[in-house]
Amino acid sequence: MTILDTIIAQKRTEVAALRPRAAELKRLAMARSERRDFASALRRPDGRVALIAEVKKASPSAGVIRPDFDPVAIARHYESGNASCLSVLTDEKFFQGHLDYLRRIRETAKLPLLRKDFIVDELQIHEAAAAGADCVLLIVACLKQDELVHLSRVASDCRLDALVEVHDEAELDRALAAGAKIIGVNNRDLKTFKVDLATTERLAERCRGAEAPPTFRRDGILVAESGIHTRADVERLARCGVNAILVGESLMRSHDIPAKVRELIGL
Repeated sequence: MTILDTIIAQKRTEVAALRPRAAELKRLAMARSERRDFASALRRPDGRVALIAEVKKASPSAGVIRPDFDPVAIARHYESGNASCLSVLTDEKFFQGHLDYLRRIRETAKLPLLRKDFIVDELQIHEAAAAGADCVLLIVACLKQDELVHLSRVASDCRLDALVEVHDEAELDRALAAGAKIIGVNNRDLKTFKVDLATTERLAERCRGAEAPPTFRRDGILVAESGIHTRADVERLARCGVNAILVGESLMRSHDIPAKVRELIGL
């Protein structure tokens, strides 16, 4: 059993606990009025690669990344550094996150918010919308194709964007077939945990090539995730047509978060 299998099993347990609140969560999700346009924020008017800055205390592979963890203060640092969007880890068991972090950041931050979690059921999308998310993460490796299509539609019904994460060509083809408008390429191999930016370079070519639907070639947003530490990394990814990067660990380990944000986006 892989770590991903273990996480998915835990998520299904968490979803079961949410079932009694299903009607309430859907009502709250649909009643929400304010929405921040996550996708549009990833198209910077200055043409630079946009940054989705991640509020992340820990991970299964790295352990605790930021001992002095204050999610609201970190979000403020990201905003002051000119990040485009925020990603908030809400998984409790494996990443030491919490949905309350998203709620608290929503109250103070002005940037669009991604709920970063392992979504396996529509209840989690309703929960995300009710908590103030503007976008949810859908990981292709966690979902069957009919689930991916269904959850994408649920997100759209809730007026949320969906960042659809892929790791290889087969997953990319599934994401494109499901109509994904924002595709995130995770450079971390989920089996070996090896990180290689060449993954994004390889899949970017496929995203912009004849294999991709014309709508994605023209308007799709490509996000690179994992293994991004320096301005040189960002410039390398920009050359292959990436619109945005999602960065957590290198920002969370920085002693000067706003300066690190500005370094990555070239300000």
